[in-house]
Amino acid sequence: MDLEKIGKFITKKRQENNFTQESLAEKLGISNRSISKWERGICLPDANNMAKLCKLFDISYNELLSDEEINQQDYKKTFRKTPRRIFQN
Repeated sequence: MDLEKIGKFITKKRQENNFTQESLAEKLGISNRSISKWERGICLPDANNMAKLCKLFDISYNELLSDEEINQQDYKKTFRKTPRRIFQN
């Protein structure tokens, strides 16, 4: 899992949805500094914010964590590449 690629994907989806870092932070109830850290690949959103991002951007968790949009035909192939350890206890 490449945090920088995921961060760039979050930036791309934020811009496609016409959010500024500030407006997205307001929607999520967090600071814009958190958004900046995600987009720079310093850290990932927590599970709650991942869920909110996926809903706002209309993407799946797999798309967010694989840093790319997945068409239905390639879904199974791409899912196999997504690290499962992040979902394990």
